[in-house]
Amino acid sequence: MNELKGRKLVLGVTGGVAAYKAAELTRLLVKAGVEVHVVLTEAGARFVTPVTFQALSGRTVWTDLWDGRMGNNMAHIDLTRGADGILIAPASADMMAKLVHGLADDLLSTLCLARDCPLMVAPAMNRQMWENPATRRNLAQLQADGVAVLGPAEGDQACGETGPGRMLEPEDLLEALIACFQPKLMAGRKVVLTAGPTFEAIDPVRGITNSSSGKMGYALARAFARAGAEVVLVSGPVALPAPAGVRRIDVLSALQMREAVLAEVADAEVFVGVAAVADYRPAQAAEHKIKTSGDAMQLTLAPNPDILAEVAALPKPPFCVGFAAESRDLDAYAEGKRRAKRLPLLVGNLVQDALGGDDNEVVLYDDNGRYPLGRASKAELAKRIVDHLAALLADGELREE
Repeated sequence: MNELKGRKLVLGVTGGVAAYKAAELTRLLVKAGVEVHVVLTEAGARFVTPVTFQALSGRTVWTDLWDGRMGNNMAHIDLTRGADGILIAPASADMMAKLVHGLADDLLSTLCLARDCPLMVAPAMNRQMWENPATRRNLAQLQADGVAVLGPAEGDQACGETGPGRMLEPEDLLEALIACFQPKLMAGRKVVLTAGPTFEAIDPVRGITNSSSGKMGYALARAFARAGAEVVLVSGPVALPAPAGVRRIDVLSALQMREAVLAEVADAEVFVGVAAVADYRPAQAAEHKIKTSGDAMQLTLAPNPDILAEVAALPKPPFCVGFAAESRDLDAYAEGKRRAKRLPLLVGNLVQDALGGDDNEVVLYDDNGRYPLGRASKAELAKRIVDHLAALLADGELREE
């Protein structure tokens, strides 16, 4: 992961038990190549000491507005000069209120008031505090002021209750932070994707499937979310976690995938069919496990629906993107598939270049020609595909005007 490499970040840590997560977040940020400057409030230092953050960041930890270690005694101004952003994690209800009203009674709140860089907050508090009308007003005002609010999550809390108010986990915060620095090329657009294989039952324990890890589809879902889109991921059975900010719908068979897609695609602007959908399914699945007899078994197969073709043929279809995994003659088969299904964009690759791996080599096909993207990680290719798609959408909108 090098999306954050070379960036400078001020990490503010306020009072709350979630401060322990900020220590792990600091480690992850440093590992990602970020220059981290930690600012602890007095309350934050009661949960995790400055020594911990100094060891993890490799830099001086700042706690006092009157700290004289900076030559001009202006840490409240100089710490953010040249910084790419301030992230407060955890952000207590008290700190959120200070930010709304422009209070500056300690180093962190003064830094935020004197900043010339983006501000992000990761709230963490008891569910009653989070749901209190005062906190809701402060939340709305922070968002109106352009502050990025990351989270919170729902779940078990230190107080023994369950509900909204948990700070995002460090890995999720890192992902959200990456998204904050990405251009929002797909902001305001809904994207529906399919990913992974489908599984067509022969009996309760056997089935027909395609070989697919789902990695490319999940990388694309993550890239669309980072670009600001509302993302719905209709996923076949894979061993991957849902990307942050993505709504996942789990399905098993092609018929289930079709039903989920058609329920979501009506108000979508983009549909991407990445899933390796089985072309056929058993015409009749056995109710009970078929016992092994040693004799040959015959299956009658029925064709599965072509989900991508069906969506592309809707009266008002979204911008449809197809995928073609071929074993030879990629240009001929991929462009033929694109034209047959009337797709504005198709992503083609040779199966021997990518199956199950973390890297891939793809070619984009659209009305203007072919665009080889070269070999790269699936995460990097996903970003390039989203950039290309966003440019096509923007060009189409300009032409309509």
